[in-house]
Amino acid sequence: MADRRAVTWPDLLLAAVLLFVGLNGTGPAAADQGQTVPVTGYALVVAACVSIALWRWRPLWALIGSAAAVALYLALGYAYGPIVLPLIVAVYGYASRATLRRTLIATGILVPAAIAALAVDVVTQDRGAVEFLTGAGWVSAWLIIPAAVGVVVKVRRDAAAEVRAAQARRGISEERLHLAQEVHDVVGHSLAVIAMQAGVALRALEKDPARTRQVVESIRLTSTEALASLRVELEALRRAAPGEGGPAENGPAEGEPAPPAGASQRAPRRPRSGVADVPALVDRFRDSGLPVELETDAGVADLPAEVDHAAYRVVQEALTNVLRHGGPAAVARTRIVRGPDAVRVEVTNTGVTPPPDRDGHGIAGMRSRAEALGGTLEAGPRPGGGFRVRARLPLAGAQREEDT
Repeated sequence: MADRRAVTWPDLLLAAVLLFVGLNGTGPAAADQGQTVPVTGYALVVAACVSIALWRWRPLWALIGSAAAVALYLALGYAYGPIVLPLIVAVYGYASRATLRRTLIATGILVPAAIAALAVDVVTQDRGAVEFLTGAGWVSAWLIIPAAVGVVVKVRRDAAAEVRAAQARRGISEERLHLAQEVHDVVGHSLAVIAMQAGVALRALEKDPARTRQVVESIRLTSTEALASLRVELEALRRAAPGEGGPAENGPAEGEPAPPAGASQRAPRRPRSGVADVPALVDRFRDSGLPVELETDAGVADLPAEVDHAAYRVVQEALTNVLRHGGPAAVARTRIVRGPDAVRVEVTNTGVTPPPDRDGHGIAGMRSRAEALGGTLEAGPRPGGGFRVRARLPLAGAQREEDT
């Protein structure tokens, strides 16, 4: 309900302005009503105005201080004047920070208390009923209208905070999905390659010790790389999780600037694999016994980071699917070509066409990567048997990914 800061210079300035208006306006206002205000009345004006210095830091204290001063001022029968201005500010300040229930309670106490103070004035000063009713109407308006405005402001501020919090939660969810896809690609690919390489090593264990040693070394390198990649992604997930130094799910704290709408919530990572790493990737598949033909052009040597990484992941997942489902006669042909506005990735499997229900999340993950960059992915059986994956990754997709 209260701001996390003490009294600020703007608060002091507002209190000083109200004090200046109160001290200089109370006398003329009383003269217009045929009255004079004694020193006690001016002291109450000072008390009401000084309380406003707390209206944002301690809004309840400001409300109590100004309300008590105004109530006593009215009960003593002093002329109406600028003393009501600090009360209006205090009511607004409290309503714009307190819950609706507390605002209703406070208003429900203040209005009858102010009317009771007027009643005391009517009795002691022998005023008429019309004057009492008029004063009661004005006092009620001075309290109810700023309270209503404060409630509206609070509702709008809370709604904006909820929008920011929803954006933060959405960013965290998107980051977790992204990390889950990365883990799926790393673990799925690595385990498939290791399993295939282990089979090759077992077959060559007695007949070809040198080949066995080569395959075991490849297994070691594959598993080491997979563990390193997995640690990086899990560390990124830990940083993105609430309470672990990542963005809070409830959005920025009150008083802190909100991040721009749509700002990326992703934690920084090490440089990720790209097209330049595809030859090494292909070599691992070849060591696993899968013949792979690779064709690239010079234009893919310098791609935007997000496009570069997406192309690598598409090749990795497509070749992993060939290794899993292509059968012993499978041959994979991989082609990466850069066009004027997009990179085209094609992986063809000449072996067995995998059943639709065996694709798992791999094709869905490749498609989501392509669509995140504004591209497309087609995957399905090829004429004459086998399977083909085609992806189009726009070069402008890296900027699109950053903007989203």
